[in-house]
Amino acid sequence: MTESTKILLEESELPTHWYNIIPDLPAPPPPVLHPGTLEPVGPGDLAPLFPMDLILQEVSQDSYIEIPEEIRDIYRLWRPTPLYRARRLEKDLDTPARLYYKYEGGSPAGSHKPNTAVAQAYYNAKAGVRKLTTETGAGQWGSALALACGMFGLECEVWQVAASYDQKPYRGSMMRTWGATVHSSPSETTNAGRSILADDPDSPGSLGIAISEAVEVAATNEDVNYSLGSVLNHVLLHQTVIGQEAVAQLDKGGERTPDVVIGCTGGGSNFSGLSFPFIREKLAGNSDPTIRAVEPAACPSITKGEYRYDFGDAIGMTPLMKMHTLGHTFVPDPIHAGGLRYHGMAPLVSHLCDLGIMEAEAIGQTECFEAALRFARSEGIIPAPEPTHAIAGAIREADRCRESGEEKVILIALCGHGHFDMGAYDSFLAGELSDYEYPSEAVSAALEKVPVVA
Repeated sequence: MTESTKILLEESELPTHWYNIIPDLPAPPPPVLHPGTLEPVGPGDLAPLFPMDLILQEVSQDSYIEIPEEIRDIYRLWRPTPLYRARRLEKDLDTPARLYYKYEGGSPAGSHKPNTAVAQAYYNAKAGVRKLTTETGAGQWGSALALACGMFGLECEVWQVAASYDQKPYRGSMMRTWGATVHSSPSETTNAGRSILADDPDSPGSLGIAISEAVEVAATNEDVNYSLGSVLNHVLLHQTVIGQEAVAQLDKGGERTPDVVIGCTGGGSNFSGLSFPFIREKLAGNSDPTIRAVEPAACPSITKGEYRYDFGDAIGMTPLMKMHTLGHTFVPDPIHAGGLRYHGMAPLVSHLCDLGIMEAEAIGQTECFEAALRFARSEGIIPAPEPTHAIAGAIREADRCRESGEEKVILIALCGHGHFDMGAYDSFLAGELSDYEYPSEAVSAALEKVPVVA
């Protein structure tokens, strides 16, 4: 087995197709429903928000969808991304486990998000759209879409969750540098934002609220479309370049398959991008890895939410999706992992959980930041707050291996760097960071407002 620290692929080995997991599932995912009729939505219902190419990808039954050369040409600016063997962390943990991390922080935006942002901007530009609107939490998605829109000559308008807008000002600077307009959400620029502020002038915001604002503007302007950074099938599809590369890299490094695949989860795109190609092998009977999602204890949609139909936004403007949800009106506490503060989980990820193909656990932010320091002081990379959840989950697994003596291969997705999150690290180092208790009463109240679908 190779002693390499990082396993690299040539640009010629960049995946030529995205992998669609839906045809390989033992049961089809539940349909998306129209909120008025409760009937499955059709392409016409989604046309006011998305170009037809993305709508067709959303419902595709093809196992592989070709990546247009125009997109692959931009991917080559940072892809294929490296797979690292975390040898120094292994030594620090004194574990027999072999730890690998797929590092997505080398993209221009510093995360995995451009994998889908570039694709969405391409298809919208092809359809003649003038502007894209979107929401963002920590700012990784907003940054990625601003970058992609600039590459294809599109305007970009972003509503950033207020808590993160204040915590991470340089994410806003990055978006504006690439030409985007950025608002703190809830804002006074939309009816949805004004209604939230009327009830709570000091609202910290949520991804659900920001989605409502972005969808409102897109739905009321004919030449404006909406773009989403996670949750939907086509977004998860675009991210599978991560896992496909990782499959090839582990093989190149002499590892047949990981024993455990771990990813952080908020809406599900990073986790899905890494895990779906390995779940493909699991479903085909070629391997049997444990697939584990790690979510924040303050916003535990899988581990504490209910699996039912709910809106994707706070106001109730989107179609109904069956997913693990804490209730679309639930506003999570302002943890520093702003990208994971979403009330629901991607329907495909929720479906996989329901089928028993994967599992989930929730970890508090102090344990995650402790893991981040251990990682940064051994491996050198300062991770964004979101992937610290995967790192913490991997350290838990590695500690179990030390106790049992098992030589498991553990693979995680390090979906972005934390260079714009140093305020969070300052708070942790000063002893000012605390864990938020799971707000069971607030979630119960929010779940009472979720539509009842037979």
